[in-house]
Amino acid sequence: MANVGSDKPGIRQVAEIAGVSHMTVSRVLNDHPNIKPDTRRRVLEAIEELDYRPNLVARALATQRTRRIGVIIESPVSFGPTSVLRAVELAARAADYSITTIALHEGDGLTPQEAVDNLVTQGVDALCVIAPRSSSVAALRRISLSVPMLVVKADADPTFLTVSIDQQAGTTLVVDHLVALGHRDILHIAGPLDWLDARARERAFHSRAKSWGIRERPIVVGDWTPDFTYDFAMGLTRLPDYTAIFVANDDMAIGLIHGLHDKGFEVPRDLSIVGFDDIPLAKHFLPPLTTVRQDFHALGTSVVEMLRAAIEGRAIPTLTRIPTELVPRASSAPPREVR
Repeated sequence: MANVGSDKPGIRQVAEIAGVSHMTVSRVLNDHPNIKPDTRRRVLEAIEELDYRPNLVARALATQRTRRIGVIIESPVSFGPTSVLRAVELAARAADYSITTIALHEGDGLTPQEAVDNLVTQGVDALCVIAPRSSSVAALRRISLSVPMLVVKADADPTFLTVSIDQQAGTTLVVDHLVALGHRDILHIAGPLDWLDARARERAFHSRAKSWGIRERPIVVGDWTPDFTYDFAMGLTRLPDYTAIFVANDDMAIGLIHGLHDKGFEVPRDLSIVGFDDIPLAKHFLPPLTTVRQDFHALGTSVVEMLRAAIEGRAIPTLTRIPTELVPRASSAPPREVR
């Protein structure tokens, strides 16, 4: 290893080892596009050899960027939102960006405007909103922003960048799976319909059920928690006419199975249950839960790719919705009347 003459190597030492100018090292650090691949490789190898850590303050002053993305997350204790946040953090770290997060807890008094103001004053280069409610999105539309904003939601929006996991496709997989088993009377227990993902799943369920000619039933609106569905099951006075239930997330599906068991009903003999998320517990529950797996890693990567492009003034990647996967397990089976 070269003698750098200092305990803490600097950009000129990197340049000396790589055989380039210190300006070239700076361009590599700032992702300048007009760098030959061989030159970029030599600089990155020199950085690794010296264990060089760039001065982030100096970089921010030079580029007017902090390489920090602000994230606003709603429902921060739920599996889906926290999984998206974790994926965004990992993708940002891989791209040499950091994340600053503010959680909006229902009833804590912090408004979307205040959350945005807090993050912008910290010098973030872009904003991302995870698991938003429709009321929060409406509030965000009224805010004048100086940085790009991306909202993780299913529908395109003229105000923000958007990307999402394909809620419609995931819900379609559920309905088609149950229909293939022989079910023609399916209840949907939705999440709170102010939440955009819950609304997307509810609409997709009705659309696909209608296309199959399935009996139209009023949906039950839940609150994402297993306590809600446990209480729902305990309130049943007899085995219902419907033969399957599509539940908008796995937490509620597990609470429902627990309540049905305590009520004396058996899953899937009496009722088939399908969830959404594929939480780690889903495959270990009794019976193991049929559900929809969401690719949170791909979503996080897409969020960071789109925001980096917006920050750096490049063309925004054209990204389709992230696909989903049905995971069939023992909680779904043919309906009792056709078995």
